[in-house]
Amino acid sequence: MSLLLPVALLWPLLVMLYGGLRLALVQQEGRDSRSRLELLGVGWWSAPLPALLLALWPGELSVSMPGWMLGGLWQLDEARRPWLLFGALLWLLAGWYARGYLADERRQAEEGDANALGRLMGFTLLWPLTLAGNLLLILAEDIPSFYLGFVTMTLAAYGLVIHRRDREARLGGLAYIVLALIGEGMILAGLLWSAGSAEALTLTELRVAIGEAERGLWMATLLWLGFGVKAGVIGLHVWLPLAHPAAPTPASAVLSGVMVKAGVLGWLSTLPLGSGEAGLARLGEVIIVAGLLGAFAAALLGVIQRHPKAVLAYSSVSQLGMLASLVGVGLAAPELWPALLAPVTLFAGHHGMTKGALFLGVGISEHPPRLPAWLIVTLLALPALSLGGALTSGLIAKGFIKEALKESEYSSLVNWLSVAAVGSTLLVARALWRQWRRRGEPGTPLRSPMCLAWLFAVLAAAAVPLWLPLGESVHWPTLSDLPGLLWPAALGLGLSGLALLAAKLGEGEWKLSSHLPPGDLWWGYAALARRMRSGLVTAGGMLESRGLQLRARLVAREHRAIARLDGLARYERHFSRLAVPLMIGLALLLLLGFWLG
Repeated sequence: MSLLLPVALLWPLLVMLYGGLRLALVQQEGRDSRSRLELLGVGWWSAPLPALLLALWPGELSVSMPGWMLGGLWQLDEARRPWLLFGALLWLLAGWYARGYLADERRQAEEGDANALGRLMGFTLLWPLTLAGNLLLILAEDIPSFYLGFVTMTLAAYGLVIHRRDREARLGGLAYIVLALIGEGMILAGLLWSAGSAEALTLTELRVAIGEAERGLWMATLLWLGFGVKAGVIGLHVWLPLAHPAAPTPASAVLSGVMVKAGVLGWLSTLPLGSGEAGLARLGEVIIVAGLLGAFAAALLGVIQRHPKAVLAYSSVSQLGMLASLVGVGLAAPELWPALLAPVTLFAGHHGMTKGALFLGVGISEHPPRLPAWLIVTLLALPALSLGGALTSGLIAKGFIKEALKESEYSSLVNWLSVAAVGSTLLVARALWRQWRRRGEPGTPLRSPMCLAWLFAVLAAAAVPLWLPLGESVHWPTLSDLPGLLWPAALGLGLSGLALLAAKLGEGEWKLSSHLPPGDLWWGYAALARRMRSGLVTAGGMLESRGLQLRARLVAREHRAIARLDGLARYERHFSRLAVPLMIGLALLLLLGFWLG
């Protein structure tokens, strides 16, 4: 069944090609044929199904292709299986959701709206292409395929971010692509440098090469920062709160649930985690500190945002900061990494599915189903409480991490992560409050793709520890562990209640939010870029002015030189007149000399 592996990777590309040919034929036939066009059909939705089947297939699979670039090697092992499973499942649910979420645009396109048709054509083609890149980077063991998958996913997702093509979408797309290109440059530099130093062709060889290289610290730093753009490292996170509100809700779900995890997976695939010979403890400590700073800063910035998707984006930055700190432990204390790998994978799967359910819930609150309000609120709150660590998969993931770090030199990290979890609870409470303030009128049928996909996502997120294959038994917290695990969520809920009470008694919203728009440091970067551009323009003008002055001086000197040459020409004419007498005189002197001699 090794054939299933390439089928899982190629099927999204075949779906994209089929959709592109179908759209091209419709465009060629003319406007009347658009009513027969089935956009986002069942075939399009099936793009991640082979990958989901592959993730559920027992045993390890591998495909070697010596003729593919420098030698292709795609494989499914126990380390990759959890990432493929929750990624393919979320892509499937988000695609199902998109069929209902974009129903109005589909209807407009079928009625002849050229703008709606153009937007849906882009979405129809770029969605499976982004999925194909995501699947390839998960399954690739050879370095060229891994990077090809990563860059394909990154660039194709830009079209999903700017789907609406309005001002907000263009701003979010600009922030996304600028940071993405910076990250791609650092990743490519790190891969070429580290792979070239030891002629490594696979990711396993790459990790060994970095661990043994004399300048392995700088190689690892490039890769940490490059993948850190996707993983929301503090300072490089600014695209998330700008891109998420701009993107369609199903795209936001996979962007935060799956695609940002590609950064974490990039760290796990390229950094020599658990290698004591690598000597990267100092970098590991830097990653821990940066991760905690990101977790706390994102919580402070997120609770004052107004758009629920911007709040959830900052929540992703905060949660990814916690994940990054655990990855840093793998470099700072390599002996702990074997015990941390399963909790980190569970944390990533829990966050991916839970955040996907939360983003899908934003669309549900805008178009509520015909259900009692208390039931909708309960279902919206379930993944929120799980993300805060109070229920289901979030509670189990926290307990698993605590068990792995207890009685180690980094046991205090659990306390810092617990404090950060208070911020996570505040963020999801803020997001739910903003969703409630922006809620629409109930009217969406319960059997619509939106509602069914969202319900499945909520249930799947709650049960992540039950179905995610981690390769070892999950540590389930005991009753005595619960107080130490639940106090951050309880404190966060208490602070949220106080903030809600203060908002009710006061003006209803914090004025500070108008001074700290989504993107925070992006605006500083943009101002700095404008100043640098202005400075370059001024410097260019000064250089041009000095060049003109220098040219004028050179022209003046040229004119003076020509004038002098003209003077020499006059002397030449006088000399030519005296030449014959002088020659005769010289001949006479020579004859006189011979005669006297």
